[in-house]
Amino acid sequence: MAAVAANVAAAAEDREPQREEVPGLESQRRQIENGKSGRERPLRAGESWFLVEQHWYKQWEVYVQGGDQDSGTFPGCINNADLFEDQVNWRLKKGLVEGEDYVLLPAAAWHYLVDWYGLEHGQPPIERKVVELPSVQKVEVYPVELLLVRHSDMDTPHTAQFSHTDSVDLVLRTAREQFLVSPQEETRLWIKNAEGSFERLCNTRVTLLDAALRTGQVVIMETRNKDGTWPSAQPQAVNTALEEEEEFQGQPGICGLTNLGNTCFMNSALQCLSNVPQLTEYFLKNRYLEELNFCNPLGMKGEIAEAYADLVKQAWSGHHRSIVPHVFKTKVGHFASQFLGYQQHDSQELLSFLLDGLHEDLNRVKKKEYVELCDAAGRPDQEVAQEAWQNHKRRNDSVIVDTFHGLFKSTLVCPDCGNVSVTFDPFCYLSVPLPVSHKRVMEVFFVSMDPRRKPEQHRLVVPKKGKISDLCVALAKHTGMSPERMMVADVFSHRFYKIYQLEESLSSILDRDDIFIYEVSGRSAIGENSREDVVLPIYLRERTPARDYNNSYYGLMLFGHPLLVSVPRDRLSWDALYHILLYRLSRYVTRPSSDDEDDGDEKADMEDKDNIPKPGHVAGGSSQDSGPEQAGPSSGVAGGSRAPVDNSPGPSHWPQRARRKHLFTLQTVNSNGTSDRSTFNEDTHAQPYIAIDWEPEMKKRYYDEVEAEGYVKHDCVGYVLKKAPVRLQECIELFTTVETLEKENPWYCPTCKQHQLATKKLDLWMLPETLIIHLKRFSYTKFSREKLDTLVEFPIRDLDFSEFVMKPQNESAPELYKYDLIAVSNHYGGLRDGHYTTFACNKDSGQWHYFDDNSVSPVTENQIESKAAYVLFYQRQDVARRLQPQPGLADPPASPACDSPPSSEFMDVN
Repeated sequence: MAAVAANVAAAAEDREPQREEVPGLESQRRQIENGKSGRERPLRAGESWFLVEQHWYKQWEVYVQGGDQDSGTFPGCINNADLFEDQVNWRLKKGLVEGEDYVLLPAAAWHYLVDWYGLEHGQPPIERKVVELPSVQKVEVYPVELLLVRHSDMDTPHTAQFSHTDSVDLVLRTAREQFLVSPQEETRLWIKNAEGSFERLCNTRVTLLDAALRTGQVVIMETRNKDGTWPSAQPQAVNTALEEEEEFQGQPGICGLTNLGNTCFMNSALQCLSNVPQLTEYFLKNRYLEELNFCNPLGMKGEIAEAYADLVKQAWSGHHRSIVPHVFKTKVGHFASQFLGYQQHDSQELLSFLLDGLHEDLNRVKKKEYVELCDAAGRPDQEVAQEAWQNHKRRNDSVIVDTFHGLFKSTLVCPDCGNVSVTFDPFCYLSVPLPVSHKRVMEVFFVSMDPRRKPEQHRLVVPKKGKISDLCVALAKHTGMSPERMMVADVFSHRFYKIYQLEESLSSILDRDDIFIYEVSGRSAIGENSREDVVLPIYLRERTPARDYNNSYYGLMLFGHPLLVSVPRDRLSWDALYHILLYRLSRYVTRPSSDDEDDGDEKADMEDKDNIPKPGHVAGGSSQDSGPEQAGPSSGVAGGSRAPVDNSPGPSHWPQRARRKHLFTLQTVNSNGTSDRSTFNEDTHAQPYIAIDWEPEMKKRYYDEVEAEGYVKHDCVGYVLKKAPVRLQECIELFTTVETLEKENPWYCPTCKQHQLATKKLDLWMLPETLIIHLKRFSYTKFSREKLDTLVEFPIRDLDFSEFVMKPQNESAPELYKYDLIAVSNHYGGLRDGHYTTFACNKDSGQWHYFDDNSVSPVTENQIESKAAYVLFYQRQDVARRLQPQPGLADPPASPACDSPPSSEFMDVN
């Protein structure tokens, strides 16, 4: 036992620091000044150096140089008292200068001196770090002193010192320790600038030097509220409302989004993305904080990711019925100017921007390397695909890639040399086309030459890529009228916007256009001198006194529907044309009685003494025009030199006869009907237009506006072109069919050395965990835009992609190719006005809900499929089982009948 005790005592003695014997004075001088550990050696970043008061050090130098250890120059203990402001906080004096006030010694030299001479009792060693600044290394004598405060208590600061090379994350950790913040709570830092403004310290991985933090600055630590909001994001006036909101406890994720003004498209996209389980868990568990990429030139400095994270945390806190996504909307508009303002946009377009923005903000690749794309060159598909995916991951590695990215196989075949090019390209979503009908339904009005017949409304089925002649042929089947006796015109604002030729394409006619088809004589045409009849466009105008001081101008208001009237060439006189038009208008224009004529004899004689009509203006379309249209100056015609067409007989050949009284006068005008034409001989190729000008009193007495606007509906108007529903699998098949490249997008063939209109085929090689399928409902061409309201039948569960995936499959794991629906973005309405909503399955409860801006209500699964479905979100079954391993939760159960289902206005779309 005694031996054991002796061994323990010896071991304890070995562990105690042994004080070395004090070397000779010359040896001291060499070790402190010239040795490997001396003050002359170069600085190394990160190591510690110590400050020694200059007077004491000079005294030590005199002592060691004198060579006499018993000399009266002995310096005594190291005393740095003159370097401190006080003996309590031991803060260094300001403005100390190296070589005048102190010297710097490396750690080894300092420890030698302390061992040899000791340190004044109670004084702390003045240790400082070597920092590496741009182009220089130096000892940081004055570290950064920051005042740390909590957002909830700005009046109680805590002073802490940091090196310029310390990270902002160290400041955050120090603040959390100082203020006893639990690990579960989320915090962030702000700095208060000299002018009193506050700025976020977003990137905690940068140094204090890079963040430009200076001594004396106030750093505020903010803790996220329980409801997912930040205290700084809420004005003081709503504190009471926030307390009430925090008391509310609902199902996490069942939270509406306020419509800020045409932002339903954004709300719909956000609700869909928020209900992707693995992505939401990624944000809720703060895994994004470690992956924020603040230096990515393709990203948004982490701001989009942080704004989205704030939304997710609020929506899934369970403390909100609805939230206002104002900050997120502002961030999106800042980085994507197309979303500025409050215009309606496409939910899929915002979704595309958001996924790309989140990916770049969370990209784990901080410095992207150059990757050269390689063609297959005859190599096996699996080898080329693996290489393409690895190359993609070398530049793109984020939670978005992990969740949403898949791989296409693209095959191009040159039509000339047969060269085949195979590449593999990543994708984030599938934009699949809908089977498009080659037929089109058009509504037209047929105007017969018989004045007793009212215009007829017809609904015609024509080829979508047809011509105007096809429209006439379709109408001929309903009317029995020969297509050769029809002329087609677009009527807009009481005038002819365009008169079509038979060979023009129907694609130039939009669904909203008012199309009139006029019956004309079989021997008539516009501008063809060889024909026996001439077709004259006729406008209707009402003359009103202008507000000019000399009353020499006439104001003219367009009204009614314009006409196309066939006139025999041999009857081209003003008087004959008057009676022809009076006959064509006879259904709604009454002829004056003999008494009316007698009453008007005197006035008629005054007006018609030259037998020439007064000038006027033209109209067409609807009698409810919003206001008068000024025709321009006109002072009448002083002779009979005007004729309806350029080759009509001259005034000496026009028959002249006295007339009792005319209901209206005639005037040649331009195609807009807004100014008089002086003569047709100015332009022999110009189209002749005639205006019927009415005096207000005459129009009131003889023109029946109600009858003029009357029309009848043909039986075909009740016909509806039935659109058979299509299966989602059909859309995917259409997506993977072979197509020929368009002329605007040719492919450069490396064998032919020229651009070719190659055939292209896309195949699915690898599918992501969450598959987004965008149904291409909106069709845009040069002349037309339309929305396809075809019902697409899509499964809620077990969407099987095994027949579409080209990559060799693992037959033992069929769930790798089967998907379950988790969210749907809906679009109701047309192109110019519409509304977006969302169906989504809650990841925790498995219950489906309908999100309509700030309104949320439960729904049953049989309500989800509709013609409004626009963007579909599917989750792979193996992922669902991984996230919810409990039995029975992999497939969400059918929800019970909802207490407050969406209104039938939106839901009953089929």
